[in-house]
Amino acid sequence: MTTTHLLYLHGFRSSPQSAKAQLMAQHVARQHPSVHFWCPQLPPSPRAAMAMVSAGTAAWPRATMAVVGSSLGGYYASWVAQQAACPSVLLNPAVNPARDLARHIGDQTSWHDPAEHFYFAPEFVDELRALDVRDQSPAARQMDIIAKGDEVLDWREMVARYPHARLRLLEGGDHGLSDFADHLDAVTAFLELQSPPKNG
Repeated sequence: MTTTHLLYLHGFRSSPQSAKAQLMAQHVARQHPSVHFWCPQLPPSPRAAMAMVSAGTAAWPRATMAVVGSSLGGYYASWVAQQAACPSVLLNPAVNPARDLARHIGDQTSWHDPAEHFYFAPEFVDELRALDVRDQSPAARQMDIIAKGDEVLDWREMVARYPHARLRLLEGGDHGLSDFADHLDAVTAFLELQSPPKNG
């Protein structure tokens, strides 16, 4: 089955304006215009974020949807993929954000608009724990793109977390996957994005 509906989930302090989200959106619009693409601005609360995603994808066909997630969005994408039993592509995915973000409780600013503030509340750590699906076998195909040069997350933890995934392990690189454009074709092929019919 080809993918007709694609969800993209951004990371902590990020937004749909992230370079990867924009590249993915442009690639889908240009090469796969029949695919429905959605990259929502996620609220700081993990529970609220997943409630928004669940509501926004409730009418999507489970057999032909897929999800891409970056960093914290990768953690969320793993949860979504389990609920929907759909393929996922994870970009330097957060493995244990409840642990890692506990030290970021308090006022935060957005990467793409430093004038925009949000509050990361203590209860959000427990909300993150509630979304952990590490003890479950993957419900569908997974692909991981992981950079050894990630300056935020430990690539070894990421690789160990997803033993069943098709792995693209990059020598060097960075957390933001600044070479993401080079991986778009591989992501597209893995997700089998629906292509427009050929004329003639």
